[in-house]
Amino acid sequence: MPRISRRDLLAAGVAAGAAAALPRQLARAAPPGVPISVSSGNGLRAVAKACERVAAGDRPVHAAVEGVSINEADPEDTTVGYGGLPNEEGVMELDACVMDGTRGLGGSVGGIRNIMHPSQVALRVMERTDHAMLVGHGAYRFARAHGFPHQDLLTEKARERWLSWKEGLSDRDDWLPPENKEGGTITCLTRAVDGRMGGSTTTSGLAFKLPGRIGDSPVIGAGLYVDDTAGAAGATGRGEACILTCASFLAVEEMRRGAAPTDAALAACKRIADRTREKRLRDDDGRPAFNVQIYCLRKDGTHGAAAIWSGGKYAVQDADGARKIEIAHLFERT
Repeated sequence: MPRISRRDLLAAGVAAGAAAALPRQLARAAPPGVPISVSSGNGLRAVAKACERVAAGDRPVHAAVEGVSINEADPEDTTVGYGGLPNEEGVMELDACVMDGTRGLGGSVGGIRNIMHPSQVALRVMERTDHAMLVGHGAYRFARAHGFPHQDLLTEKARERWLSWKEGLSDRDDWLPPENKEGGTITCLTRAVDGRMGGSTTTSGLAFKLPGRIGDSPVIGAGLYVDDTAGAAGATGRGEACILTCASFLAVEEMRRGAAPTDAALAACKRIADRTREKRLRDDDGRPAFNVQIYCLRKDGTHGAAAIWSGGKYAVQDADGARKIEIAHLFERT
């Protein structure tokens, strides 16, 4: 009798879990004349704003930035922009990227400080430079040159959480982030009625991260990828996993090959699960001990999302209005 390896068992479990976790709904193309926007679960206001701006004539990438800018300015959203959680030194460092699926252009900023709207700066990088990414002080100086005000982004609420974390540290440091400190993010994918697509992903990054750490949100192909000829995808969750698998690019390429959006998102999650080999990153059953969510919007307007672990929802605005929909998943949380 042939022996079955642990890897084979894990792969079989992932496939079975994914098959059982598909949402109980059929994807359908966007009705003619209706813009559509898809976002992470914290993006109900973002998708509504994005569709409003597309209907008013904005390019989809501009509309997506208008949408995520709402979260960037919200002090109650501790995962994005003003009010986000700082690095281990108590300093806010923000990341963001944008991509125009029609022109094949993108822009991003990483580790930018004292600027509330990194998504808007990333848009300027795309439109006003010949570069794709600016980081650190260079990104800050570029933003100031374009009139973005210098602002203190650390709210008292975020400062108190940082102080609480600092007070709970042990007297030794292994330079690995605590498992329960995953970063939060918002991604917004937008499609105009003529099929043009654009997107933006923005974040304050992993809470209490090492200064200078940059996740997937400013990395085109990891935290965001948009191509009118196939579709758009964005990611939230553990950024390192998305970078190492080019998760958003992979999901778009799956849609290019004909996959439904939810299946494309599941394929990206399965790739991450398969590539997670470090013991410290896996649970006792060999599954990823973290979460990643992938959101997809195909060129015909169908949409879907998937995560490694159950329990999430994504936001969408289409002909049926703004609402949240359950995300498909690989593994069920107990």
